[in-house]
Amino acid sequence: MQWELITNIILILSFIVLGVFGILGIYQWITRKSFMKIDRNIRWMALPLVLMAITYFIFDKLIILNTRPNGSGEPSFPSTHAMVVTTIFFVVIITLPKYVKSKIACAILDIIMLILIALTCSGRVWCGMHWPLDVFGAIGFAIIFSELYLIAIKLKRKKK
Repeated sequence: MQWELITNIILILSFIVLGVFGILGIYQWITRKSFMKIDRNIRWMALPLVLMAITYFIFDKLIILNTRPNGSGEPSFPSTHAMVVTTIFFVVIITLPKYVKSKIACAILDIIMLILIALTCSGRVWCGMHWPLDVFGAIGFAIIFSELYLIAIKLKRKKK
């Protein structure tokens, strides 16, 4: 099986996982009758998504630092697949313990997501779509976005 196909499948899987949290958020919004009553972990998931979209736009349309090694001339820094998969799975790893009470189940799911991140990051280089620096840059952005998400969900709201 080609690495490009494998990384595309993992990318789609990451969006499906994110969609599960989206559906949970919509369910909470409907049943609790208020957007602000949606769990803050789910509400704040929009932050890293917006940051990824901004980063993609900047490096795909405004500042082209590198082109793909396959000679297509397309922008390659940062690897969008690596950035999206890593960010989504890092955010899910942070959020999962709130919804899955079994520590063993959380640990197994965390390991699976880390393996999928590793496969995506290495696969993008192996299939000739990205340079290693593109993937390392994507991981760096994912760490920053995940840390900002962690800070946001830990902020205490001031009581009136």
